[in-house]
Amino acid sequence: MSTTAGERDAGRVTVVGSLNMDLVIRAPRLPSAGETLAGRTFANVAGGKGGNQAVAAARLGAHVAMIGCVGNDENGAQLVAGLRRDGIDCSAVATDAALPTGVAMIVVDDAGQNAIVIVAGSNGALTTSAIAAHEKTIEQADVLVCQLEVPGETVFAAMRAARRHGRIVVLNPAPATGPLPRDWLECADYLIPNEGEASVLSGVTVDSPESALAAAAELREQGARNVIVTLGERGVLVLAEGEAGKHYPAPKVAAVDTTAAGDTFVGGLCAALAAKRSLDEAVRFGQAAAALSVTRAGAQTSIPALHEVPRWAD
Repeated sequence: MSTTAGERDAGRVTVVGSLNMDLVIRAPRLPSAGETLAGRTFANVAGGKGGNQAVAAARLGAHVAMIGCVGNDENGAQLVAGLRRDGIDCSAVATDAALPTGVAMIVVDDAGQNAIVIVAGSNGALTTSAIAAHEKTIEQADVLVCQLEVPGETVFAAMRAARRHGRIVVLNPAPATGPLPRDWLECADYLIPNEGEASVLSGVTVDSPESALAAAAELREQGARNVIVTLGERGVLVLAEGEAGKHYPAPKVAAVDTTAAGDTFVGGLCAALAAKRSLDEAVRFGQAAAALSVTRAGAQTSIPALHEVPRWAD
């Protein structure tokens, strides 16, 4: 008999990260530098890597709490209301009176590829004091997941808090601007970059599963424990402690929009780890959820529910 995460005891995931309103334009292709291109449609869609991963983890079976910051504006109110509709605990989401809610301008082409520009806004006001004030929320989680769209010192404080309490720490180093300090890498149980981020962090150009393995090995040398490199349509490369690298091919689907596919993978993987599934099961579950997400438009609007994702086999 097979079971889903929801048919077992659901785990707890705490997300420390960004909350953005995505301004999404669909166009035939991505514009070149200096080019004005006619778009087809425009929509406001809830996003931010932190928000996306929180929604993914919640829809995919976990009890989720969000630590973040929005502005005192309509965008912020809409984002928090959306999180609550997905059953996410928002008691640790602050409202900043001075800064607007973060926004991301996203252009999506007919092939489903995207280009994104982010303005942090209130995400920049998420300070280490928020981590100190809500350390209990981290302590109560099975898994903590962070990204790099909020101040770095806040991310590191959250990871250290989770480590003190013996929690699983997942770091999605996005966006990556350069190598991470060794103490950051050693603090994370799972480092999950995409191919571009893995290239920046390791100095190895990643354009294949083989080069992803080389980058992951370099990141292990730098202090990382378990490295999971997401490769889009080429799948996922996993280099776990004490094991050889393993490539997981991606499910074949017709992509409509790749926005939030990586966040869906991370959220699904964290939900699975929190539910005490193996790393192999967690990776496959995250892949299945991400594959569904790219067949739909938008960020959080594309994230599937647990009942839509293929069941785990016992």
